[in-house]
Amino acid sequence: MTTFHSAFYPQQINEFKFLRYNDIISIDSTNQNLYYKAKQVRISKNPQAFIFFGAENRTQYQYFENENWDENLKDNNGFILNRALLYSDLKIGKSFRVFSQLQSSVTISRIGPNPIEENPLDLHQLFIDVNLKRLSFRIGRQELYYGSQRLISVREGPNSRQAFDAVKITFKRNDFSADAFYSYYVKNRFGNFNDRIDGDTKLFGGYAVLKEIKFLDNLEIYVLNIQKDKSTFNTFSGAENRNTAGFRVFGNQSNWFYDIEGAYQFGRFEKKNIKAWTFSVNNYFSCNISKSIQKIGLKAEYISGDRIETERTLETFNPLFPRGAYFGLASLIGPSNLIDIHPFLECQLTRKLFFNVDYDVFWRASSSDAIYQPNVSVLFDSSGSNSKKIGNQLGASFNYEFNKHLIFTIEGTWFQSGNFIKDVSNGKDILFTAATLTLIL
Repeated sequence: MTTFHSAFYPQQINEFKFLRYNDIISIDSTNQNLYYKAKQVRISKNPQAFIFFGAENRTQYQYFENENWDENLKDNNGFILNRALLYSDLKIGKSFRVFSQLQSSVTISRIGPNPIEENPLDLHQLFIDVNLKRLSFRIGRQELYYGSQRLISVREGPNSRQAFDAVKITFKRNDFSADAFYSYYVKNRFGNFNDRIDGDTKLFGGYAVLKEIKFLDNLEIYVLNIQKDKSTFNTFSGAENRNTAGFRVFGNQSNWFYDIEGAYQFGRFEKKNIKAWTFSVNNYFSCNISKSIQKIGLKAEYISGDRIETERTLETFNPLFPRGAYFGLASLIGPSNLIDIHPFLECQLTRKLFFNVDYDVFWRASSSDAIYQPNVSVLFDSSGSNSKKIGNQLGASFNYEFNKHLIFTIEGTWFQSGNFIKDVSNGKDILFTAATLTLIL
């Protein structure tokens, strides 16, 4: 979204957004700063047309001790991940737009990188927007982001963000908005300019948002469908056609903030009927101490897993395309067949320095199902253990914001292996550390 101002302002307004195609930039012809000259180029006055430019670079050092719970996977020096994003945004009047974005993801000293970590240069987004009063149409390669990112996200944590080749229609009126979309997942591949749609993975559906409604504050309702030629759950593989119907309620009452979400899944997995569900609660209390914001809260969720005795039914919940760092940047396990209790504390130490600490306790929801990675691939199947306890995870981070352009984060995670991990792997505790420098332009 870009706001065009006819008046002259003494200072440029430039607000960066998590989704860069939503950056807010005001046009100020009096500002002769070289940075702002480079960010906006006037194409014509009638119709009013501009090209905007933006970029960001994230350099990240990571170190694992006992990666994948295995002391034999040694990397004594750690490794570096770097992700660069560069966009151009052509806007003609208020009704037409062409947005494009390049992505470069590279590694240094990473042993056996995957295509999400090592994807040197590719077209990440390229779409056209057409706005007609309350309706807007978006066609092309684009990031999709909905709700709390539990089901559809941009996958910010890993080294490459994810995109979809999609057609999306948006309707907005007052405090109501609704999206309908049809998309194919774009699969990352090693090499340059070779990311293309995965014809085996289709996602479509609708997502509606109602804001400031009585008693509930904000309500989201969605219906989604995913179709995959081949999926694997525990020890079973086959074609998947899965529907997800869900809701999310979020808001606050004074200093108490709440976020409640539930979803039910149904459909077919080969010859099995799908019956899976999840329910999550995220509550926290916020207060100001010495003009600094402090938060203390508790998250809890149940994510169903499969029970072998129901041989005609698959009960494993599929989180579709969740945020990659679902339980922290270490991304050790994903949100399927899981019970999670998660207290956390967020402290603003100074105007620019923030400290976060959290503690997760993980169990398998069903002892007859596997545990999964964030991308829903099987991490360890159920054949080696009857134990439900996966482990405990302690995480902490310091975040320093030099200014709106430069952010530095240092963080660490310690995972204490539970009986299930010890039964199915070498069972070593994991230590993970990372330092991240992010530049936003």
